[in-house]
Amino acid sequence: MTGRGLNIILIQASDWCADRVAVVRDQRAVHIRQVLRAQVGDSLRVGLLGGACGQGVIEAIDGDGVQLRVDLNEAPPARHRFDIVLALPRPKMLRRMLRQTAEFGVTHLHLIHSARVEKSYWQSPLLQPDAVQAALVAGLERSRDTIAPQVHLHRRFRPFVEDLLPALCAGRPCWLADRGAPMGLATAATGPALVMIGPEGGFVPFEVQLAESVIAQRVHLGDRILSVDTALTTVLAQGMG
Repeated sequence: MTGRGLNIILIQASDWCADRVAVVRDQRAVHIRQVLRAQVGDSLRVGLLGGACGQGVIEAIDGDGVQLRVDLNEAPPARHRFDIVLALPRPKMLRRMLRQTAEFGVTHLHLIHSARVEKSYWQSPLLQPDAVQAALVAGLERSRDTIAPQVHLHRRFRPFVEDLLPALCAGRPCWLADRGAPMGLATAATGPALVMIGPEGGFVPFEVQLAESVIAQRVHLGDRILSVDTALTTVLAQGMG
């Protein structure tokens, strides 16, 4: 399903009021009342944040919220086969890119520093846990998912690559997106992998050489120069299936 809005009603632990009964409030209740125009007795697609999916039958609607009798009997969608390492993008792009990783079902997103990342980006309020969670939930609601990516912050490039990257790959290939690479990601990546995406302008030569010396292999995403958010979408689209 495509489009804007809530394609699943996500239930959080604080919404439960009895066994299999939840009351949703905030924008979720507004969406049910004003967008879906649902009535008592209607069945809605629901999911427990971090858990299973299923159906919720509306038992009551009032100004305080919407009461649902919930049956969670389905597994969430399959996870994406790529974990992502992403040079921290500009704050105005960050929320959208967090949402994209959730929409595609990424399990782990590592936000890292690199030479072309402004240090001020790390001070963005969008990196606060509540803001990150809100962006991820927005992606889950669009894609009918319940499992948010785990977001990890790494403020130093070299220690991340030398000390953490091999273990994070866990035997999988590590692909580094680089326009001058001799092979394409679509050809190289035939299974689970970790993919590194640089900032605008790409990783600097030292960073590419360091990552290659440890574990990474360079791949290109095509002939065109892509913005970071387009590169992320391209990587995620090529890793589906």
